[in-house]
Amino acid sequence: MLQAVVAGATATTAAGLAPASVHAAASTSRKRPLTYYNHSYAVLDRATADAVEHSDYLHTFADFQIRETTGEQGTWIGRYLLGRETYFELFGVGDLPGKDGELGAAGTGVSTERDGDLAEVIARLPGEGVPDPVEFQQTRDFGDGRPVPWFDAVFTTQQYDTFGAWAMEYRPEYFADPRSDTEPPGFPGDVGRERYLSDGYRDRLMRDVTGVHLAVTGSDLANTVPLLRAGGMRVKTRPDGAVASDGYTTVRFDAVPQDRVGLRRVRMCLNRPPGTRHRERLGTSTLLVGPGPKAVWTF
Repeated sequence: MLQAVVAGATATTAAGLAPASVHAAASTSRKRPLTYYNHSYAVLDRATADAVEHSDYLHTFADFQIRETTGEQGTWIGRYLLGRETYFELFGVGDLPGKDGELGAAGTGVSTERDGDLAEVIARLPGEGVPDPVEFQQTRDFGDGRPVPWFDAVFTTQQYDTFGAWAMEYRPEYFADPRSDTEPPGFPGDVGRERYLSDGYRDRLMRDVTGVHLAVTGSDLANTVPLLRAGGMRVKTRPDGAVASDGYTTVRFDAVPQDRVGLRRVRMCLNRPPGTRHRERLGTSTLLVGPGPKAVWTF
């Protein structure tokens, strides 16, 4: 099981578009997906991870947090850039145990917006060639020794090279627990990402993740595509990879040899155009912000 799946558990909103959660609640133009992009994580080289952790600029750019989290599989410290509905988290080599802490390891979670939709995703998986999906429940301990159910999730397999994907659904008990500091429901059965994440993004530039580019092995990609299709995401495969979209966030996968895997790029929309272009060098990565309401972080 991917250790980093427990490291937190947001399609995205470009300027001028209605939030994805609204579309999930009531869509008349097209059949809504069951799952939407939630977040990705990636393991970076130590110099880049340390540069990210100690960056002053990132605290201005995003709701940026260095956070320790405890779940059933242990405790981890992640570097989080949180948006309105989506986010991503970064680790350095060795921050996670075993091969999950090796350079290039990564993962992506997609999640439901309505209570009960994960059961439909799981029911669809056999039709996508996954007869025995792997289901599990994660809990979260807020530090007082009283864990609360956090989310239910499903993998297509427990076997992976360096990348794994999962579909998840936040638990009503988590939202009901005052320690979670989450928002009231926006509609009956709301277990969505916007409710889960705080409004800290409002005072920063970053609003949401609009695109992620990952290089993964062909085997890991083959295990991922059925999950995304079962969740109703639009998936286009090609000889060298695949592109998946929930209508707001696009995830590009390149199929590569294992020694070339890793996070390549993250695209973000901003709350407002900064007016000028800012270039921030963070280890071996480069974050370009503006001048319009978008940013691109290349690794």
